[in-house]
Amino acid sequence: MEMLSVEQVADELGLHVRTVRGYVRDGRLKAVRIGKQYRIARADLEALTGVPAPRVRHTDVAATVRIEGIGRGDLDRLATALTAAAQSGADDPVPLRVQLSYDEERASLTVMLLGGLAATTELLGLVRVLTEAEEGR
Repeated sequence: MEMLSVEQVADELGLHVRTVRGYVRDGRLKAVRIGKQYRIARADLEALTGVPAPRVRHTDVAATVRIEGIGRGDLDRLATALTAAAQSGADDPVPLRVQLSYDEERASLTVMLLGGLAATTELLGLVRVLTEAEEGR
């Protein structure tokens, strides 16, 4: 089930975000509240408009990177940078997820990236830049 943010619904309908929030508060548009944000099911948006929305094709990427010979200090810096970069795009239609697994005995880090093509490509570039910078020290 595709869930949309208030901002995405406003963009699709050409409305202001406050108008969409008003529809939700008035009960004209069904939504679920997650934390401080509303999420609207695609089917509920279509029920409001009476028009099926065009389906948008998207591409998901799963990438795994193994970094050998990385110490705990470099691991912490890399993890912080990757996590911050992934969270900066939290409003993307396909959120980027980062999972890290560190083998202390082998000083080996496995980075798993899951998300949209553009965001994952950008994060892979960041991994390259950060690992090359660590090698140069």
